[in-house]
Amino acid sequence: MKVFFFFFASLALASCSSSKNSTSSIQRPGSNGQTNARPVSGNTRTVTVEYIDERTYMLTEKSDDKTYAYDRSNPVKVGGVKESSGPANERRYLNGLAGPNGEEIGYQRFGSCCPFTTPNGTFQNSGMLDIYMVYWKGGKDTFRIFINMYDEGDLKIPVGLTAKKP
Repeated sequence: MKVFFFFFASLALASCSSSKNSTSSIQRPGSNGQTNARPVSGNTRTVTVEYIDERTYMLTEKSDDKTYAYDRSNPVKVGGVKESSGPANERRYLNGLAGPNGEEIGYQRFGSCCPFTTPNGTFQNSGMLDIYMVYWKGGKDTFRIFINMYDEGDLKIPVGLTAKKP
């Protein structure tokens, strides 16, 4: 059991330092998720978040930034940690996404990484990004999405994905 835990803990840590990123299932040139830049912290949301239902955000704006969500220096900023809704907001965001052709996606939390300073941090103004592995039926591989549950930003659809239909 200890070996199993150590293996997954090592994978989570390696996700912040590895130079390989398995993203063959979508075409998004540019980022491999491994810049040395820290995420921009603080609230930057300008658009009110709408919902499809209580478990799903309605996503309407597509990002044209190929690093958005895929690079740790440009995570999705769902916010909510101070209201104890950070993890639920992460899932609401992911539930609002669909594959490139509208496929239903699946996801699994991979771990946390990449400490950063934020005025919304819960301990000494610090936060950690959460990493989710995302996939869909018929997709050839999984890929990572970096999410910041401490800060709020405009929620967009990453390059190569679409929005879930209401």
